[in-house]
Amino acid sequence: MDHERHGEAFEGDIKLTVVGERLRAGEPAPAFWLDTLDAGDPMPHSVSLADGAGRVRLLHVVNSLDTPVCHVGAHRFEQMAATLPPNVDVYTVSMDLPFAQLRWRTTEGVSHGALSGHRSEDFGRVYGVLLREWRLLERSVFVIDGGGRLTHVEYVPDQMAEPNYDAAITAARSAAT
Repeated sequence: MDHERHGEAFEGDIKLTVVGERLRAGEPAPAFWLDTLDAGDPMPHSVSLADGAGRVRLLHVVNSLDTPVCHVGAHRFEQMAATLPPNVDVYTVSMDLPFAQLRWRTTEGVSHGALSGHRSEDFGRVYGVLLREWRLLERSVFVIDGGGRLTHVEYVPDQMAEPNYDAAITAARSAAT
């Protein structure tokens, strides 16, 4: 049976059920397999946690790139990514189809990666961000060091609020040294 956290996430008066246990900084990052599609690729391909071993990963998790706050957040991390060391990879993660993510990235001029959990709810469950009522992901940020350990974890309860960008960028810089 899935662990459920009732009312921890919300949008206005809508209380949402979050599926999965909360993660904490210092814990090993759970394995994941998500899809991505880059310009020129004929089909999406899978990206795993193990694929980035030795590199720092900043995962900016959003409901959907087609929502205003998620749109703003992805652009903000795009701007801030330019200030990060070269061994830091920034990804925006959502349940959007990889084709929609690529279209959005191309239209918006966003170059950092996008990862899609559209095939399965596994990422949402193991990272504790699956919103049961919406089958979308709770706004959150995870920084994973080169050894696969979480160095920063932020769950954003209010789905209309932005994450703490500065804390995430500081954690990514620290993990990169």
